[in-house]
Amino acid sequence: MYKIFLVEDDEIIAKSIKKHLSAWDYEIYDVKDFSNVMAEFASFDPQLVLMDITLPFFNGYYWCGEIRKVSKIPIIFLSSASDNMNVVMAVNMGADDFISKPFDLEVLTVKIQAMLRRSYDFAGKSQILEHRGAILNLTETTLTYQDHKVELTKNEFRILQILMENKEKVISRDVLMTKLWEGDDYVDENTLSVNVNRLRKKLETLGLRDFIMTKKGIGYRLG
Repeated sequence: MYKIFLVEDDEIIAKSIKKHLSAWDYEIYDVKDFSNVMAEFASFDPQLVLMDITLPFFNGYYWCGEIRKVSKIPIIFLSSASDNMNVVMAVNMGADDFISKPFDLEVLTVKIQAMLRRSYDFAGKSQILEHRGAILNLTETTLTYQDHKVELTKNEFRILQILMENKEKVISRDVLMTKLWEGDDYVDENTLSVNVNRLRKKLETLGLRDFIMTKKGIGYRLG
């Protein structure tokens, strides 16, 4: 089942789209907090975005740009502002298609199906993890926070991935070393400590202090 992220503040339109696409066996999530769209985007981890232009707080162009910083997911704009300037602006911001309102729901469905086929028939799903506004891209091994992006080494990425996949848990040092061994690199206690300390320094350069907390005698967890 494909997951579609709907950024539409008109409740009537949003409910109509959600009801129709759900009948086609898509899982639809409509944004609740328009001031913090990226947190909901990261949590839902969709395969396609439907984006209105005129929204509370920030417009669709802004959120399209924010999504493009962390993901290549297909984005379709839905808007009554369909003059050439808005279409050009949408494409320049990274949109893959533009559908003018009012639109036929069947036409919308066909366009979504075509976009999903082109995007995923021959490509893997792009995945992301989020914590405290920091977004880890699992396909690019990068971390993005407040318009800044850092490249992670293989071990740094793996450590952060494990911790972000288990946000509420303390991960023991033994578990982390075992997971890192799966990459064919021998990792001992000292190597793990060095990698965690380097990762912490990278996180601090982004403004993410106390992102990784030490549980003395046990391991690590996210802060």
